[in-house]
Formats: sequence, structure tokens, C-alpha cells
Amino acid sequence: MRAFKAALWLVASIPLIASVINGSASATDKSLILERTIPLENVAGRIDHMAVDIVGKRLFVAEFGNDSVDVVDLQTGKILHRISGLKEPQGIAYLTDQDLLVVANGGDGSVRFFHAVDLSPLGVIVLGDDADNVRVDPHTGYLLVGYDGGLAIVDPLTRSKTGDIRLVGHPESFQLDPNTDRVFANVPDARQIVVAGLKSRKQMAVWTTPGLSANFPMALDRTGGQLAIAFRSPARLTLWDLATGTMTQSLNTCGDADDVFFDGKRDRIYVSCGDGAIDVVQRGRDGLRMAGRVTTFGGARTSLFVPELDRLFIAARAGWLGSGAAILVFRPEP
Repeated sequence: MRAFKAALWLVASIPLIASVINGSASATDKSLILERTIPLENVAGRIDHMAVDIVGKRLFVAEFGNDSVDVVDLQTGKILHRISGLKEPQGIAYLTDQDLLVVANGGDGSVRFFHAVDLSPLGVIVLGDDADNVRVDPHTGYLLVGYDGGLAIVDPLTRSKTGDIRLVGHPESFQLDPNTDRVFANVPDARQIVVAGLKSRKQMAVWTTPGLSANFPMALDRTGGQLAIAFRSPARLTLWDLATGTMTQSLNTCGDADDVFFDGKRDRIYVSCGDGAIDVVQRGRDGLRMAGRVTTFGGARTSLFVPELDRLFIAARAGWLGSGAAILVFRPEP
């Protein structure tokens, strides 16, 4: 069985190996160009989420399986620092105004704070099981951290928990609406999309997902009033109307999706999947259409699209044939 999986991985990886040599995403798709590959030395296991320092040109990488966080210099492609000894880091956020790095750890339920300039520790709070995604409330500056049973509200200045929004299960990706006080959260165990109030800290509505399950990644289109949610079973990208809570469009997509992003400049959506692909989806008057599929590595499912840099970062874990972990940097075209 292991030999069979190795053979499958080799077949799936040939297009990417060729793309690294040729400097393009794949032989047939030019919507994303592989601009560079940044090695993550001595990193094993699953890689989770990323955050970016736009001004300082730094990328922060949560290395779940390695119990570490790497700080990558995006100008040189070198590792500047590494935080070791963590417990399955998953969610990560960078606060520019405080030069503060926040890391949520699934293994011990902790949220750890670091001064990003030198990674000196500034404090820790323990939420409970499976601390995960981290977001910043644009209205208050507070952090929201997903963990088993809810969203914790955390004051980054005092590094203390100020409250909770209770949910029926573990929240996966969630998004904050900058135009209202609403937060939208995927709760896949309950097959729900939950709408909650940030001021009331209570659930406001529940959108059900009949025929669809495993809703993990979510993105918010801040100009078009839509949510993009990717489901794993079946593998499908969907669009939801924020005003009505109804699903308006759907499209088959790659499998084991873990991140999704809107590219407002090109009216596209990027979906990164653990089956070794990035789907490029075009939005138009006639609905969603597949604009391209870029081959990556199996397990390379977490990503970060940064509009300010106009780059899509894909985290590729160490794999077969001695391939090391790396960050794949894609430049959208045209």
C-alpha cells in the first residue's frame, strides 16, 4: 500500500517538478506563474496557516507537525528566525501596529504572543482544546480565536481573554464583516454556517448546508456581499449571499480544500487543496467557471493570498523522494 501511494505521489508531482525547472505553474495553465520556491529546512509534517508583514516583507509560517513557526524574509528567501517548542501551531496573525505575532496552538490550546522583531515571548493564555484560526476585529482591535466550542475574544494589549461567542462545535475558518458587527463561522461537525454578533457575542442565525458537508475554508468578498465556502464532501466551491444566507452559485473543485481567497483585481477565486492542486475560478455574469488548475504537491493545502503583494503563497510539506518542505510563491497573470 505504501509503495502504491508513493507511486501515485510521484505521478502527481511530475508536473510540479517540471514547472520548477521551467519557471511556470504548469504546461497548460498560465493563470498562476511559479515565481520562486523558498525552502523550509528541517521542517517535517503538516504545515498550517500563514500570516504576512507587508511593510517588513516577512512571512510567518505555522509548522504544525514540526511544533515550530518560521519567519521568512520575502526579499532574500531566507529563514530569519524560528520559534521552536510549540504544541501544534495552527492559527497565526501579525498585528502591524504592535509588531506583535500571535500563535494559536492546537496541541495545548494556548495562544502565545511574541514581539515580532526578535520573537521574544510576551505572554500566553490557555483557551482549551484545539486553538485554531486567528482573526483581528477591525472595529475593536480585539482578536478572535477559534477553539473547541466557540470563538474566544482576546485583548492583544493586555493579552487576556475578555469573552466568548459560544458555538455548537469547533469553528473552522471564520470571517469578520468590516461593514457590520457580524462574524460568519464554518462549523462542519454540525453542517452549519453560523452568523454571530460581535457586540452581543451571541448567535444570530444559522445557515444549513443540505447535501454538502465538511465546510472548512471560507473567504469574504468585502465589496460584493458574498461569502465563498469550499466543501470537501462533495468537493465544491459555493457562493453565499450575505443578506439572505442563501447559496447562489456552486462549482465542482479540487479535493481536500483548506483555503480559499478572492482576488478582487481579476475577479477570481483561488482554492488550494490537499489533493495537490490549486483551482483558479473566474467570476462573471454567467456565474463561476474554471479558469485553470495548477498542480502542486499532495498535502499542500494551506495558502495565503496577499493582494498588496499580488502573490499567492502555498505551503508544501516535506514529501517522498527527499523533497523538503517549501513555500511556493505564485504570481497571478495577467
